[in-house]
Amino acid sequence: MLEIKNIHKAFGKSEVLKGVDLKINKGDVVVILGPSGSGKTTLLRCINFLEKADEGHARFGEIDINFKTASRKQIHEIRQKVAFVFQNHNLFNNKTALENVTLGLIIGRKIPKEKANEIGKKALDKVGLSDKYDYYPGQLSGGQLQRVGIARAVALNPEIILFDEPTSALDPELIGEVLTVMKKIANEGTTMLVVTHEMSFAQDVANKVIFMDGGVILEEGTPNEIFRSPKHERTKQFLKRVIPEFSYSI
Repeated sequence: MLEIKNIHKAFGKSEVLKGVDLKINKGDVVVILGPSGSGKTTLLRCINFLEKADEGHARFGEIDINFKTASRKQIHEIRQKVAFVFQNHNLFNNKTALENVTLGLIIGRKIPKEKANEIGKKALDKVGLSDKYDYYPGQLSGGQLQRVGIARAVALNPEIILFDEPTSALDPELIGEVLTVMKKIANEGTTMLVVTHEMSFAQDVANKVIFMDGGVILEEGTPNEIFRSPKHERTKQFLKRVIPEFSYSI
């Protein structure tokens, strides 16, 4: 479904991605783990062309694209297939929850407002916000705001949703409601690429876990392989730090 080859990205003299290869199949839930500064978010942003990679290729279905020389038309084609859920929801404060969800449908997809509202309400229903259509961001909790962001992505009916640490800005008591929605979407067969520090989500929901550090993928495998018998020493060190009770098979 999506195959990335040899993607590089530098900011000035700082090389953030150093030749990353990634393959995602339809229906996969892939979680990327790693310390801050390992390149996780930059990888997601390059896939959706929120950042322009310096080198690399991607194949998305029948679309074959060079990250460095991609045309506006090619970028538009990719963005029609990919939705992005940000760390801090990125909602318009002067628009209601429903308006935030439907804006991309009306402006980006040229869907009539009546039909867009129908799609938007179904998406908000799916994330448990059927009573919040007319609420503005200032009237919603952090968890509800993030769920509106997820509804906005779902409404686009993308082939894959990219999640960039969607719970990192939330208070601990609000994290669970967002993870529950993400699990529901994953269980419906949605293809997902998720950057997160939520180890329980990675263990319980993902079918593939990737560990990144220093701009490269050091290890990938099933949750069982990564959490029970990681091979790379750096993966073991990371898991020992983030999971106090972590132990691995020899």
